[in-house]
Amino acid sequence: MNNILEIKNINVYLEGKQILKNISLPVRKNKITSIIGPSGCGKSTLLKTINRILEEEKSCKVEGQVFLKGENIKDIDRGLLRKSIGCVFQNPTPFPFSIYKNMVYALKYYGITDRKKLNNILEEKLKLVGLYDEVKENLNMSALKLSGGQQQRLCIGRTLTIEPEVILMDEPCSALDLKNTMKIEETLKNLCKNYTIIIVTHNLAQAKRISHYTSFMLNGELVEYGETDKVFNNPAKESTREYIGGLFG
Repeated sequence: MNNILEIKNINVYLEGKQILKNISLPVRKNKITSIIGPSGCGKSTLLKTINRILEEEKSCKVEGQVFLKGENIKDIDRGLLRKSIGCVFQNPTPFPFSIYKNMVYALKYYGITDRKKLNNILEEKLKLVGLYDEVKENLNMSALKLSGGQQQRLCIGRTLTIEPEVILMDEPCSALDLKNTMKIEETLKNLCKNYTIIIVTHNLAQAKRISHYTSFMLNGELVEYGETDKVFNNPAKESTREYIGGLFG
């Protein structure tokens, strides 16, 4: 199997309380992997472990290993790691300036200053997220004036500008209406041709629609992992069956 990430024996403690318990999980390259489970089961904590954001929290202890293309993430400079593993959060987080400045911000940080190159990358990534035609005449407009769905697609496009290999998404559609949710889902299905996506979602129908692999978590443990069709239609564990049946049956 072509795994871009290997999560091995991860235990996480916050303020002395164990949040994650011995999580091991492969992540397939250029696939969408959903992480599902009830609130408080550790989904977001696992996501924040993958690019070491969690380690910045006080009273946090992380045991175990995460490998990116065979290299332990603790041996990778954090700046380079965050470039390789991008994040999109639950609520859209555009910077409080223009659409254009949002899209070129990270590029300039990493030393790209050529105007033509910046413009080409901006156009390419906004087209990838289906936003370019909607904003191309208003690139100098404040990003805060965009609709919620447009802001979320802008944030995804901004993440893509520095070419991450993996994109982590924490409930990216929970603040959006159905129309914008479907636009985001279509965007993700197209993006996985070139990027690996891990999405935490409480929306089981969404996980079933877009993901190739699904992980079910409960009480800080990984209960079941496999191809999405199998997890939803023929789960190996009774607790998986109960959870999916209770919310999706």
